[in-house]
Amino acid sequence: MVQTTSSSGLRPIPAFVALCIGLLIWLLPQPDTVSDQGWLMLAMFIGTIAAIIGKAMPIGALSILAITLVAASGVTSDNPGASIKNALGSFTSPLIWLIAIAIMISRGLIKTGLGARIGYHFIALFGKRTLGIGYALVLSELTIAPVTPSNTARGGGIIHPIMLSIARSFGSSPENNSTGKIGKYLALVNYHANPITSAMFITATAPNPLTVKLIAEATGAEISLSWTTWAVAMLLPGLVAIALMPLLLYWIYPPEIKKTEDARTFARQKLDDLGPLSRGEKIMLMVFSILLALWADLPVWFFGEAYQLNATTSAFIGLSILLMSGVLVWQDILAEKSAWDTLVWFGALVMMASQLNSLGVISWFSASIQGLIAQTGLGWAGASGLLVLIFLYSHYFFASTTAHITAMMAAFLTVGLAMGAPPMPFVLMMAAASSIMMTLTHYATGTSPVIFGSNYVTLGEWWRAGFIMSIVNLTIWVVIGGLWWKLLGYW
Repeated sequence: MVQTTSSSGLRPIPAFVALCIGLLIWLLPQPDTVSDQGWLMLAMFIGTIAAIIGKAMPIGALSILAITLVAASGVTSDNPGASIKNALGSFTSPLIWLIAIAIMISRGLIKTGLGARIGYHFIALFGKRTLGIGYALVLSELTIAPVTPSNTARGGGIIHPIMLSIARSFGSSPENNSTGKIGKYLALVNYHANPITSAMFITATAPNPLTVKLIAEATGAEISLSWTTWAVAMLLPGLVAIALMPLLLYWIYPPEIKKTEDARTFARQKLDDLGPLSRGEKIMLMVFSILLALWADLPVWFFGEAYQLNATTSAFIGLSILLMSGVLVWQDILAEKSAWDTLVWFGALVMMASQLNSLGVISWFSASIQGLIAQTGLGWAGASGLLVLIFLYSHYFFASTTAHITAMMAAFLTVGLAMGAPPMPFVLMMAAASSIMMTLTHYATGTSPVIFGSNYVTLGEWWRAGFIMSIVNLTIWVVIGGLWWKLLGYW
């Protein structure tokens, strides 16, 4: 009897399809402006993305294979030493380490119970009505988003268990066919807060630093978004989206239970069970405050440019405090698999995207897209709008935001800027779209299968809510964001 491959090993059919796609690209007629090395890199890159979409193997394992292919093929250099050095080059990127270290820091929110305390605190304040519970979940998301770059850990690991506890306390569960009481509404709010908060801070989801890097490359480093610049730019549209989302979902899928005074009692009981703030929670709050101050460049405001720290350096300071204080121990860091996993696959995909750029493939692809759009006669406004829409809604075909951003962002940024779009508003809109697209499907990002898997929302309801919220969020960022960025002097 043939033993089947485990879910974490190689899945033959998706792997074979990805291999065929890569070989097909390699065998297609090669453009004159693209070198042999560039064309081979493109074939390997598309094959890797296809394998990620098809889930041929876990993304980290696929990334190891991609690094091996790049190094062994000599596509970046004929010198073996230089080839492996180039394949591993992205692992020195501060942006990659920023996300990995921040994920390690966010482990403290779960370990100390501070994340749950924040959630129950907001429910105790606003939980008199179901709508208030929705806003409590949203505010909890927003509060911890700046220091939780794993949006899956935030929405699925911290907020979702709180949402489940509240729903079940009101007898709303899939088992007794009572999801409509309150659980369906809370599950949707739980999820749709996640993409909005992910768009508001560089450190709120892992792919955001990749977007920052691609923006810098596309603009020749003329636009290098800092943590503060990103946060200020996304502040107003993000807050408007946060304010409207629970109301809109309340209207689309109204809960049967409207008044929930018992929720406040339930939350207070949970807070009583947690007891007073522990030493670990106090240190986490201190580290939280220090990181926000450093990322917002507050020392620079008070003491001058000499006291500016790189965002990754600040993250290392925060992690060092947690380790020295014993809030986190080295075993916690070793056990934080998502951080190390992110470090590997993020580094591999950034490396491949950078090599495509340096080998001239992105320039060729961008010029081809630009030529097609130019034939339509669209001006910069129509062209940039079309690019944003295609970029956002093509996420129906992706199960990884990072893979999607790696595959399309650089070329779309280059085309939009070449068509004359105002640089800052356009790149900010593309950055926002990279999080807004998470709303669409039950496989759009890591958080979605966690919440969808709790079975409070049917597939049709999920996709309907996702499409509506994508339109609403996109409109908010275009209109409110556009006016806000005008006020900030970005165009």
